[in-house]
Amino acid sequence: MASVFVVATGDLSRAKVGGVDDPTVAWAGAFATCGGHGATQSSTIVYEIEPGRRLGWHTDATEETQYILAGAGDLRMEDGSIHQVGPGSVFVLPTPVRHDLVNTGQETLRAVAFFAAPMFTQTFDNAMLPPNVHVLGTPNRDG
Repeated sequence: MASVFVVATGDLSRAKVGGVDDPTVAWAGAFATCGGHGATQSSTIVYEIEPGRRLGWHTDATEETQYILAGAGDLRMEDGSIHQVGPGSVFVLPTPVRHDLVNTGQETLRAVAFFAAPMFTQTFDNAMLPPNVHVLGTPNRDG
């Protein structure tokens, strides 16, 4: 019988990530689950973006669904479209569509991202710190 994996996401330590050459690319996030850590077929990230900051343009190696918990933002897509999102917004990002999320509000944007794979990578336009690379992903992405 499979057991349930429960995570108190407020207790997770957030890794601070930022663009090497662009100070507006700045966010903090933590993996709540990924393959071998509470999940076998999916991954989940909780993250925050402070006002005036953004995720940075990137593509994901798997389909992503996001749920916005708090704050307001503009979801920017590679085709030039912009979608306003806020608390309760859910959106699906197909693979490998390039996108960015900008916090346009006055409070911290808080969200949960669900990925349709137990391990995956994200390829950013900007080199990201840490660790000064363009590709980030699940802790288990190397195998």
